[in-house]
Amino acid sequence: MTLFEEAKKYIPGGVNSPVRAFGSVHMEPVFAKYGKGPYIFDENGEKYIDFINSWGPLILGHSNKFLIERGKKYLEEGLTFGLPTNIEVEMAKFLTQAIGTDMVRMVNSGTEATMSAIRLARGFTGRDKIIKFEGCYHGHSDCLLVKSGSGTLTYNVQTSKGVPVDITKDTLVCRYNDIENVKNTIEKYKGQIACVIIEPVAGNMGVVSPKLDFIKSLREITEKENILLIFDEVITAFRCKFGSVKTLFGIEPDLYCLGKIIGGGLPVGAFAGKREIMEHLSPLGDVYQAGTLSGNPLAMKMGLDVLKILKENPSIYDKLEKNAKLLEEGFNDNIKSVALPAMTTRFNTMICLFFGEFDQIESYDDVKKADTKAYEKYFSYMLKEKILLPPAQFEAMFLSAAQDDEIINYTIEKNKEALEYVKENLNK
Repeated sequence: MTLFEEAKKYIPGGVNSPVRAFGSVHMEPVFAKYGKGPYIFDENGEKYIDFINSWGPLILGHSNKFLIERGKKYLEEGLTFGLPTNIEVEMAKFLTQAIGTDMVRMVNSGTEATMSAIRLARGFTGRDKIIKFEGCYHGHSDCLLVKSGSGTLTYNVQTSKGVPVDITKDTLVCRYNDIENVKNTIEKYKGQIACVIIEPVAGNMGVVSPKLDFIKSLREITEKENILLIFDEVITAFRCKFGSVKTLFGIEPDLYCLGKIIGGGLPVGAFAGKREIMEHLSPLGDVYQAGTLSGNPLAMKMGLDVLKILKENPSIYDKLEKNAKLLEEGFNDNIKSVALPAMTTRFNTMICLFFGEFDQIESYDDVKKADTKAYEKYFSYMLKEKILLPPAQFEAMFLSAAQDDEIINYTIEKNKEALEYVKENLNK
C-alpha cells in the first residue's frame, strides 16, 4: 500500500487541500519529508527543485538557517496565550507602514482575511451585494465560491455543493480586465454594492496581469459610487515587491487582504485598511470578528523576521525578478524553437506556462482554452527530471531566493526537453 492509498483511508481524497492530490496530472502526489534551500526531499528520498515553495510563503527557500535558529528560541518562549502580546503590536506597526495604511487585524488564513474584509465592508456601507471576478480565488467562504479559480478550475467546479443559493445571490461576478462589464453591473445594482474584491494580479487562474487602465478605472468608479475596493494580496503582497503592488499601479484600495509570506511559512492571514473603516470592528464597532489563535506569537515572530530580512535586503527582489525574467525568456525561446502552441505569462516574480493556441491571456475566458492534457505531460516530464512544478495548469510558479543560476539554467534546459516530449506525445 502506498502512502497515498493509506492517506485516503483517513483523509478525504488523501489530502487536506485539493490541489495536493495531483488529480489534474493523474498521478500520485509527492509526499514531502523535508526541505533545504531550493529543494524538497520526499518520503522516498528523492530530491526536487521546488517551484511551489508552499504556494508562495517560502520566498527565502526551505529551512533558512537564521530563521530555524530563531524559531527554536521562539518555541521555548511559548506557542500561544490567548492574550495580547507585544509582538502583535510590532507586526501591526510593521505591516501598516510597509503597506501604507492605518490599521490591521490578524487572522489565521487567507480565507479568514477575505471573509472578514467582506463582512466589514458590508457592515461599514450597510449594503449586501459584492462584486468578484471570474477566475479570481479568494478562499473557500460560502459567498466567494462562485466562478473562482485554482482548485475549482482544476476540478471543473464552478461553485460548491453545500452553499445555499441565498448566500451567493448577493455575489455578482464580473469579467477580469473588462471595465465596461463592471460599470454595467454597478449601474444595474446602483446603491446596493458594498465592495469589489479583486486579485490585483490574478494568480489563481494561472498568472493573468491586469490592464493598468482597468485597475485605475475600477478605483475611480468605486470611489464615485461609495463602494469599497478590496485588494486580495494574499499572494502578491511581499511576493511581487516589498509591501503592496498598489505602488506599481499608482492607486490605493480601501482594504487589503494579506497572508502567506507574512507568516514566514506558518498559518496566517490579515486584513488591513483605513482607520475609519477598521474601527467598525469589534470591540470598537458592531462588526464581529474573532479568533482564538489570531496573532499567534510564533507566526508573528517568524513572519516579522522574514519581513525584516526582505526590507533590509532589497537585492532579494532583484534576484527573484532576474530569475523570473530568465525563465520567461528561456521558456519563450524554447516554445518558438520547438514550435509548440503555448504561452508564458509573468508578473514580476510570478510565472505560468499555458498550453494551447492563444492570441492573449487576459481573462477567465482565455485561460479556459488551456490544454490541460498537454500540461499533464509537461508536468510528468519535468517531475521525472526532478523539477517540482505546480500540479495544475491554473497555478503559478513561485521562485525562491535560494535558487541560483545553475538551477535556473537547468530548468530552462529541461523545459525545452519537456516541450519536445509534449509535442511528440500530444495526441497519444
